[in-house]
Amino acid sequence: MIIAIVNQKGGTAKTTTTVNLGKALALRGKRVLLVDADPQGSLSYSLGVIQPEKTIADLLYNDAPFEEVMVSKEGMDIIPSDVSLADAELVLVDSENRETHLRELLAPISQYDVILIDCPPSLSLLTVNALTAADKVIVPMLMEVLSLQGLDLISETIDKIGNTLNEGLEVLGILPVMVDTRRKLSYEVFDHISQNYDFRIFETRIRPNVRASEAPSFGQSVVSYAPDSNSAKDYVELGDELLKLI
Repeated sequence: MIIAIVNQKGGTAKTTTTVNLGKALALRGKRVLLVDADPQGSLSYSLGVIQPEKTIADLLYNDAPFEEVMVSKEGMDIIPSDVSLADAELVLVDSENRETHLRELLAPISQYDVILIDCPPSLSLLTVNALTAADKVIVPMLMEVLSLQGLDLISETIDKIGNTLNEGLEVLGILPVMVDTRRKLSYEVFDHISQNYDFRIFETRIRPNVRASEAPSFGQSVVSYAPDSNSAKDYVELGDELLKLI
């Protein structure tokens, strides 16, 4: 199963979720591939993959096979990224299969139970490629009023891609992140989503934790870096919830 982790709004823990959900699934014995589809390369950096020799851009250019691009960290395989992906996106614009290129690249890769794609924080051609390649979508979301506007945009985007490029694409769930259960607003946003959208909200809530911010500096997931932290426990719980769903 291919799952895109997407939110067109920045600062919603997309990369943190991709890294740590992947690690949680790997702990359960699943074969996991992480795809860094963001030119910022935050996922790659978070796992200590700095200045990789080959990146996803080389795959998109057909300059290197998957086996030469892929690197392994913490029991997961990674297709890394860096700023060269921004140039690759410009090249894709003039390609005949510009929306489906990533799907075609991932199609022959069948040895994984779950592929997680970390998307850019924008509705770029790279995001469209990720959504076209994906079976399901997870939307990390802050429980704040302004986030609801972003949810409308995501919903419209997924509907358009599902109706044109990827029939059957659906949101697996909205993941509440950086949740402060002491704030009344969080519960009000929960209620608004439940009453006005058909999306599932994951039962798991990702709590804010300083360890999750520290972990990338050490090139590790928080699940490995601080396994007893709230964030690590929450992401392991999310992995278990996801396995029940799929």
